[in-house]
Amino acid sequence: MGNVFVEATEVKSGRFIDTRFNLQDQEWGLKEYQNAHIEGSIYWDLEKDLSDLSSTEGRHSMPSKAQLQQLFEQSGLSYEDTIYVYDQGGAPFAARAWWMLKYANFPKVYIVNGGIDALKDAGFNVTNEIPKFNPTTLNIDWNEGIYVNRQYVKNVVDGVEHAKLLDARAAIRYRGEMEPIDKVAGHIPNAINYDWEQLKEGPSLRFKDELLNVVQKNEDIVVYCGSGVTASPLYAILADAGYDNLKLYVGSFSDWINHYDVDTGDNK
Repeated sequence: MGNVFVEATEVKSGRFIDTRFNLQDQEWGLKEYQNAHIEGSIYWDLEKDLSDLSSTEGRHSMPSKAQLQQLFEQSGLSYEDTIYVYDQGGAPFAARAWWMLKYANFPKVYIVNGGIDALKDAGFNVTNEIPKFNPTTLNIDWNEGIYVNRQYVKNVVDGVEHAKLLDARAAIRYRGEMEPIDKVAGHIPNAINYDWEQLKEGPSLRFKDELLNVVQKNEDIVVYCGSGVTASPLYAILADAGYDNLKLYVGSFSDWINHYDVDTGDNK
């Protein structure tokens, strides 16, 4: 068992969180959950639970600490729980939830590689029954060291803070040759690129040795993407591989472009 990812065959008893989502069909994940999910799973929605869409700090803005605490407590989570997060497999949504839980310093949280199908193949029961858990009260000691805001990233760009900016989007978007979502094309100045989709092996995510040539384990690294979602699996893969100095810019490119200029081309 890795410290972030687990194979479905390694999963023991614990709490399950279903995070299936489709960015092109926002209702799909909840419908799939209501139809069938791993027994005992609760559902967290990317946009309703794991983002604050009322915020202006990016498309999938960071929820407030109060919002996250309410989510965790209403879900009946405790720090004693072993928590397994899954999505449809090869997707960024379980990693997003995992990161939010690590931000709140939950000690035993894992992403199930291969998603729901891997769990079903491993013999876990599926049901359409919605479980009920009693709310908990948490005294959260937030892990501030893994989250950065726009000002921190600006300090990196300006050389005030020293870190490597790692853009998890497709290379064509990083280079500014195409931008299907945001109003400006390009990347945050000085950032380098590694497309998170290169981590996919079918429904699983795997570390690629080529990453060792992109970022070093002893470097301070800030991972971002378009809106903080697809940066999460790249962050999680690096964490699982022993990269210790990682931070996530949740606002990401969609937040940055509302305030500062961008670059195009490659940064070697």
